[in-house]
Amino acid sequence: MTRTLPVLALALALPMALGGCASMPSAPLAPAPTKPVDMARFYSGVWREVARRPESLTDGCVAGATEYTMLDATHVKVRDTCTVGTPAGKLKDIGGTGTILDPGTNAKLHVGYRVFGIFTVGRDYWVLDHDETWFISTDPTFTRLYLYTRPDKDTPELRTQLAARAKALGYDVSKLEYPAQP
Repeated sequence: MTRTLPVLALALALPMALGGCASMPSAPLAPAPTKPVDMARFYSGVWREVARRPESLTDGCVAGATEYTMLDATHVKVRDTCTVGTPAGKLKDIGGTGTILDPGTNAKLHVGYRVFGIFTVGRDYWVLDHDETWFISTDPTFTRLYLYTRPDKDTPELRTQLAARAKALGYDVSKLEYPAQP
């Protein structure tokens, strides 16, 4: 009898929880990427994260960067790094394999990050706008926002331009944080 009660409670609660989700309004979607990404140029080398919306995963992280290495026509090795507290702080990193979700345009990437070497956590990233020296990345739910530059191209003027472009795309850039850089 004691084992039946938790199972019964779960059986009754699950439909109610799922029914509540069905009636919740959906989150707004980010603007869809429209500009094709040249995989060989874009998904190679290091990009510096110069601004982002705050999230618990990056609390205390500064000097953020993402390194891409092309594996084949639709897969990319991804390594995200940052340091704790100061640019000279302890290095934190996480990596995984990215899969291009829109071959031909190459602006939508799903990354499966390996956590503790045991399980995979997935994240989707959309490249909303870019050129050879910078890009604006988000997730499809309009929640996350990241501004990146090539390490040798980062300037205060470029950061201001990127924030203005993100604002023009509909993002609230007043919440952006600009972590310390090396």
